[in-house]
Amino acid sequence: MGDTEPGSSTAAQSAPIDPISRPQSDTRRIVRKSSGWFDRMKAAFTAKTSDTTALAGANSSVVPPQPVQRPGMVNLRRMRVDDVAIPKAEIVAVPLDIKKEDLVEVFRESGMTRLPVYKGTLDTPVGLVHLKDFALTHGFNGKGERFNLRKMLRPLLYAPPSMPIGVLLQKMQTERMHMALVIDEYGGVDGLVTLEDLVEQVIGEIEDEHDVDDDAFWTQSAPGVFIAQAKAPLDEFEAAIGMRLTDEEEEEEIDTLGGLVFLLSGRVPARGEVIPHPSGAEFEIVDADPRRIKRIRVRLPSAVKPKVEA
Repeated sequence: MGDTEPGSSTAAQSAPIDPISRPQSDTRRIVRKSSGWFDRMKAAFTAKTSDTTALAGANSSVVPPQPVQRPGMVNLRRMRVDDVAIPKAEIVAVPLDIKKEDLVEVFRESGMTRLPVYKGTLDTPVGLVHLKDFALTHGFNGKGERFNLRKMLRPLLYAPPSMPIGVLLQKMQTERMHMALVIDEYGGVDGLVTLEDLVEQVIGEIEDEHDVDDDAFWTQSAPGVFIAQAKAPLDEFEAAIGMRLTDEEEEEEIDTLGGLVFLLSGRVPARGEVIPHPSGAEFEIVDADPRRIKRIRVRLPSAVKPKVEA
């Protein structure tokens, strides 16, 4: 067999089709389309990578925001007792040898219905006293018996700080107890948690009949004495009581009554703490948690008469 000449028809039919053999105009068109598509893809990915790298570099020193803890059933297994318990320093408790008049005052000032009772120190709890037991025995149409706190004591529940709140909630339901003390590894009291604290992690904050209505930022409980929400607008409260509580510099920084109390104390004050004001007014913390102030009892100086009855 002889070699086929390049110019023969057989060579033309058997040779593979090569883009180079196409007309020059077609070749330029193919190359332009191919280069343009790849160029656009390369440019897009390069731009995204550059932007991401620049953004990461710019935000390398920024602390990412912490997720907001929202109420829900998932909190029952995700949250622990020490996440919701109030610290030991904020526990309102009474000694076993307290007098009846003093116990009445603690119930009145704290607004609590259950108080832990201890012997010597809070690290030696002996039980809790319920306001209903005390009232039925020594008030209203009670038996009028001689005051004996030991006879009115109810048992307390104890929980480690690492216990999931769902486990403690079930235990409270089973044993019909509404209060538990958080005990550390040495047996000392580390905090306190109530049934309401646990339920609020599932359904949100619970307001009872003694809480200030959301529509009313404050109410007047006595002449010159107000029970106010910490979020009450400071300028409106000043107008109601007829006195200034801030100067011009502080007025620009503070919007709420709770903000004023925080500024005066320099921290989040504990429940039951009294913060004095230079004018002679007093701010008593009625309700608070470790993160914020909730309700405040404001006592005005005797010389000040409110302009508006809240």
